[in-house]
Amino acid sequence: MKAFTPVIELIGRALISFMFILSGIDKLGGIEGTQGYMEMMGVPGILIYPTIALEILAGLAVLVGFHTRIAAFLLAGFSIVSGLLFHFDLSNQAEVINLMKNFTIAGGFAFLVAHGAGKISIDARR
Repeated sequence: MKAFTPVIELIGRALISFMFILSGIDKLGGIEGTQGYMEMMGVPGILIYPTIALEILAGLAVLVGFHTRIAAFLLAGFSIVSGLLFHFDLSNQAEVINLMKNFTIAGGFAFLVAHGAGKISIDARR
C-alpha cells in the first residue's frame, strides 16, 4: 500500500475538494437565491461573496496541494460553521444527517491540516 500512498492522497484531495469547487461555481449562477436562503437563516446575504471565493479558491488550493494546510483549515472551519448555522435542527433527522456530514468533512480536512497534501502536490515541490 505504501507505494500507492501518493496517488491515494491525490485522490482524497480531489474527492474532498470537488464538492466545494462545484458548490462555489454553482452559487455564481444563483447568487440571489442563495443570498435569500442565507438571510432567511439569519446570515447576512453579503457573505455570499466571501463564501463563493472561499469555496472555489480554497477548494482549488486543496485540489492542487497549494498551501494545503491553510486551505484545509479554512474549509474545516467553514464546514463546521455552516453546519451549525444551516443544519442545526436536532428535531429533523435529515438536518442532523447534514450536520454530521459537515462535521465528517471537517474531520477529513483536519487530517490534511495535520499531515499536509502529500507527495503529488505543489506544496511538496516547494
